[in-house]
Amino acid sequence: MRMKKIMIMAGEASGDLHGANLARELKKADPHLALYGVGSRHMREAGVELLADASLISVVGLVEVIRHVGVIYGVLSTLKRFLKDERPDLLILIDFPDFNIMLGKAARKLGIPVLYYISPQVWAWRRGRVRTIARLVKAMIVVFPFEVPLYQHAGVDVRFVGHPLTDVVGSALSREQACAAFSLDPARRTVALLPGSRRSEVASLLPDMLEAAKLLSERFPDLQFVLPVAQTLSRECIQAFLDPSGIPVTLTDGRVYDALRASDTAIVASGTATLETGLMAVPMVIVYRVARITHFVLSRLVTDVKHIGLVNIVSGERLVPELVQDDATALNMANAVATMLEDGDYRARIKFGLESMRAKLGSSGASARAAAVVLELLRGTA
Repeated sequence: MRMKKIMIMAGEASGDLHGANLARELKKADPHLALYGVGSRHMREAGVELLADASLISVVGLVEVIRHVGVIYGVLSTLKRFLKDERPDLLILIDFPDFNIMLGKAARKLGIPVLYYISPQVWAWRRGRVRTIARLVKAMIVVFPFEVPLYQHAGVDVRFVGHPLTDVVGSALSREQACAAFSLDPARRTVALLPGSRRSEVASLLPDMLEAAKLLSERFPDLQFVLPVAQTLSRECIQAFLDPSGIPVTLTDGRVYDALRASDTAIVASGTATLETGLMAVPMVIVYRVARITHFVLSRLVTDVKHIGLVNIVSGERLVPELVQDDATALNMANAVATMLEDGDYRARIKFGLESMRAKLGSSGASARAAAVVLELLRGTA
């Protein structure tokens, strides 16, 4: 019997993590599967043979995409050739919609079944993509319960498996142990800085985060700061912003959950990191900023949601503050964190809300349930 081949397409850091967890579950269920795809370190370590690194295409915003269009289409061409030459038995797309929909269309023309795992945020903007996805996929695996009816109404075979982050987010360390691991003083309060996993996000947000840290240090002399460096970035990239700021910040190589265990509050770039911080029950302020032309276009497309942060979207309320575009100033960041540090009741309400949010994301075992759907499709029984 011919070895089954699966191609997994993850275009950013969060997708790399989810793709890796899915790959491990697939290999556990069927060690003979051949896994190929696009991702980064996590997928490589999980046994996926990478055809390109996700860092080549992981850009956000219209201006940023235009700057990298040559590289992006080069990767797309490589993947199309692989689809044509190798004919994998299944293509799994993870979020990253603009690129993945193009790749999915190429696979469909070749008669290769497509599974979408982790939906693009169609509930926030460009809902017309639901119909586009419906025409592409054999099945859809979603990680938020409110996504199910969107695809059911479009006639898609959709399965809710729960959110895979519930399986991986956590720390075995106590706060004191986490502080000791990073040479932080457990007697001092700690603020985590999470400026994103893309260079463009870091360049846009980290200078203001550091200025906010300076303002907070003047107001609360006992504060210390920790910044877990995303695996898609280098320490040198982050250090280039830290050196001129003069703010003492402890850098960690990844270990984001241990860093959050040591933290009392956090300033977090909008994205998957907000959900990870929420699952660690750390009160946070969410910040978001893109190029002005990108924001101008998006502000006219996003009409159906009241929040940008995943923790607020899942909770259905403004559980933690959001600072968007021109509001994402150092002073506003500092004031939002200061309120959490000073108001114990407010901080407790946030923590309770974050713990309630976790319950909405399903029970543990999401990646294993997703793998079971994949194997169903491979066997032709879905």
